[in-house]
Amino acid sequence: MPGNSRNASKRVVSKKGAVKGSGGKNRDTLKGRGKTLPADERPWHKGYSGSEKLPEKTARKQDKERRAAAAEGRAPKIGLPGSKDTTWGRGGGRGTGRPAPQRGGRGGQFRNGPRIAPGRRSNPTKEGPELLLGRNPVVEALRALVPATALYTAQGIDIDERVTEIVRTAGDRGIPILEIGRHELDRMTGGVLHQGIGLQVPPFAYENFEDLVTASLEQTAPLLVALDGVTDPRNVGAVIRSVAAFGGHGVFMTERRAAGITATAWRTSAGAAARVPVSQVVNLTRAIKHAQKEGFTAIGLDADGETDLYQLEAAIGPLLVVVGSEGRGLSRLVGETCDLRVNIPMHSDMESLNASVAAAVTLAEVSRRRLYGQ
Repeated sequence: MPGNSRNASKRVVSKKGAVKGSGGKNRDTLKGRGKTLPADERPWHKGYSGSEKLPEKTARKQDKERRAAAAEGRAPKIGLPGSKDTTWGRGGGRGTGRPAPQRGGRGGQFRNGPRIAPGRRSNPTKEGPELLLGRNPVVEALRALVPATALYTAQGIDIDERVTEIVRTAGDRGIPILEIGRHELDRMTGGVLHQGIGLQVPPFAYENFEDLVTASLEQTAPLLVALDGVTDPRNVGAVIRSVAAFGGHGVFMTERRAAGITATAWRTSAGAAARVPVSQVVNLTRAIKHAQKEGFTAIGLDADGETDLYQLEAAIGPLLVVVGSEGRGLSRLVGETCDLRVNIPMHSDMESLNASVAAAVTLAEVSRRRLYGQ
């Protein structure tokens, strides 16, 4: 039919696909972006060390990032000009950029100067920056040269001698001082009492255990405290405070399944963690045996112990006091490793004392016997 012949003459021809390549239209995208500036020439980089004043926009961005980092409990993505230290506390040594302690040296002196913070650095990949809260903890931290990244002060804060010293010291050390609303500081701290002051610090750095034992043996009456599975940071801080009050020379605990030196522990210690060496060990039993080999008598606090605290003759020589956890007390192996199990006589039907209270009572009795010899 005529209609069919006309339709048959119309053939559908497919369009040819696009040729590979841009034909030179995108050649600009292949060009490089030029030389990458060194870190110390980029104001937004943590390695920036320029002395010139930052642009106002950049300064605002850095301030915003520091506030956000503090609220989220992480390290800020921007650093402080010229500051590369990432640990705080008495620790130092490998990985901290500070000299390692000279073992056996008189008073724990460094080869290159006075000791600021001997020990090993805690793992920054597992712990983030924290806020030290309260006027006493903050002023003690600044006196102990704890590295800090920011100081937060609440608006309208009551000024006293401690606040004046805190602000002056922070300014002298080049620590950024940020004045924020009290409600914002409450939000950052989760409602914890802060007294209008918060110091943002990196993770704590612990002293090397062998150096802690060696340094304590150089004292007239060595006294150490070991914590066996104490999980409440408030108890850890209270024990450290008691150790400082009664002339102790160090505290050590396990790295796992136990509380470390957190901001809560620091606050509870009222800043004593700046003066008392603190160490972490992998195996507490092995650490106790090492101390015994060095001449320490290890006593474990146990409500069913066979030795009365007030008849403890071993208090005069080098002494290691082992404090059990809040719930189960001393673990079986640790209890068997101790030379003596000591009980604290009580006049009531109370089963036992709180871990930090028991440590304080024991340390007070040891101090009394050493002072008065009875």
